Amino acid sequence: MSFGLTFRAAKGCWMVNLSRHCSRGSLGLFVPPSPPTDPAKVKELQRFITLSKRLLVMTGAGISTESGIPDYRSEKVGLYARTDRRPIQHGDFVRSAPVRQRYWARNFVGWPQFSSHQPNPAHWTLSNWERLGKLYWLVTQNVDALHTKAGSQRLTELHGCMHRVLCLDCGEQTSRGVLQERFESLNPTWSAEAHGVAPDGDVFLTEEQVQSFRVPSCARCGGPLKPDVVFFGDTVNPVKVDFVHRRVREADSLLVVGSSLQVYSGYRFILTAREKKLPIAILNIGPTRSDDLACLKLDSRCGELLPLIDPH
Repeated sequence: MSFGLTFRAAKGCWMVNLSRHCSRGSLGLFVPPSPPTDPAKVKELQRFITLSKRLLVMTGAGISTESGIPDYRSEKVGLYARTDRRPIQHGDFVRSAPVRQRYWARNFVGWPQFSSHQPNPAHWTLSNWERLGKLYWLVTQNVDALHTKAGSQRLTELHGCMHRVLCLDCGEQTSRGVLQERFESLNPTWSAEAHGVAPDGDVFLTEEQVQSFRVPSCARCGGPLKPDVVFFGDTVNPVKVDFVHRRVREADSLLVVGSSLQVYSGYRFILTAREKKLPIAILNIGPTRSDDLACLKLDSRCGELLPLIDPH
């Protein structure tokens, strides 16, 4: 499976040419196979939602694969199954300027495509549930801003958001779009051809392509810049964790959408729900870490099943 991008400068204008594999008609490339929707299971989920008065929903990468963003763990189509690449580690990024240079060069090439992804019917459905008063709180493990694009407001981005950038020294927050413009100004003749797309806006470049890429520093203090996300090996802010624990305790049911719950940062809230004896339903293609804790498990596409549910 090949996903190619070419990034080059032409008369001062940056251009991205996506291969046909990344066209709008290929948004399902990263969705693992699933069995046909079981009408009986749909009725069970309908009953679960109908009985819920303070529903908390937790989403993972599986809700965004239908928008064309790959995940890490899906069988055959996730990043781990397609390549031997692994996500960047927090400690490496913080300690090493060359690691930051490589990360930002790859992210610079991948950003136009990553930032252009749009919500799919699952995101819009959850936003509508919030508007109608059915959804009490939404917790997402994703960093793609698709819930925000869909209009969700009662939202916690557990792992941050790629659309924001932080200075590691002074904490100044800036827009990722503004940083893209600074990259372009610093690298007017730089060009690269990338193959492969990763879940967090990353692409694959050679070391030779990266070496000449220039990375701006914080405009306020000159410190190093980092996307406002929790890299692997880092921890979620304890204040945010406590906030989500409180939302779980206030809820009367919990629905997991598109997450295998393999990462503890999300799984711990399932344990809190179990302690509170909340009913738990899981919509995810493939097994999850919490299948034995759920009263209902559905293996279906999020964007196909959720719109079938009447929130009233």
